[in-house]
Amino acid sequence: MEIVALSAPAVLFTAGMIAFPLVYTVWLGFHSFTSAGEQRFTGVANYARLVSDWEFWHGLWVTLVLYVLSLALQLVLGIWLAVILFNAKRIHGIVRSLFISPFMMPPVVAGMMWLVILDPSLGAANYLLQSLGLPPSDWLASPTWVIPTIALIDTWQWAPYVALIVLGGLQSLPPSVYEAAQIDGASGFRTFRRITLPLLMPTIVTAMILRSVDLLRFFDIIYITTQGGPGNASNTLNIYGFRVGFEFFNIGYASALMLTLAAIVFGAVLALNRLRHAVAW
Repeated sequence: MEIVALSAPAVLFTAGMIAFPLVYTVWLGFHSFTSAGEQRFTGVANYARLVSDWEFWHGLWVTLVLYVLSLALQLVLGIWLAVILFNAKRIHGIVRSLFISPFMMPPVVAGMMWLVILDPSLGAANYLLQSLGLPPSDWLASPTWVIPTIALIDTWQWAPYVALIVLGGLQSLPPSVYEAAQIDGASGFRTFRRITLPLLMPTIVTAMILRSVDLLRFFDIIYITTQGGPGNASNTLNIYGFRVGFEFFNIGYASALMLTLAAIVFGAVLALNRLRHAVAW
């Protein structure tokens, strides 16, 4: 009872910090607001508007494409980097720290850094391309390349985070299994495909869950580098909701957008969590 009494204030404070914004956002989603600050109850009108809103469907498509592309790249590169760090016993601690340092960088700093590197006129990326005899690219200014470019920026920053999670999983695997595979004459690739990957699946799915929460509500890098442009080529649901709420001051519709995005994130996390329990068994 004493433990319950001591922890109750912290639990209540945390619950209040989560419940109040959520309940208030739900309340806002059922209202419309004028420029003068007057509010009017509209029921589910904001949610009905989503069905016919082309910008909403476009933002949902961009969000999902960016999510799938970024998650796939981060998993592949993260697992590859984790295997390198696990097998390279002679790598010093400072080198390991440099490998995983990008995800410790603030998104604002990372976004500004890549904005300079990818500048079509003065950036180092086009200079390197031209040095190799390749044509320059517009990168973030191109409707075709903006999504792959943003995915690569986010992968550069967060693949080391995935690698750190997978590295922890690798270090917990039983060595006796590998000793038996070595005695049986299994090759390195066959051992990785038949032993390492199946044993790592719960860890990999955990990394997928953690990255899915961030990727589905992707905001900071996009806002710093493109603000949803060029045009609306990188206008994700999060960027669209921000613009609707804070540029057009339609707080009710923006709340409906954000609650819809929250439901998508919750659904993805729930599905991946069930997958994690399935592969764990």
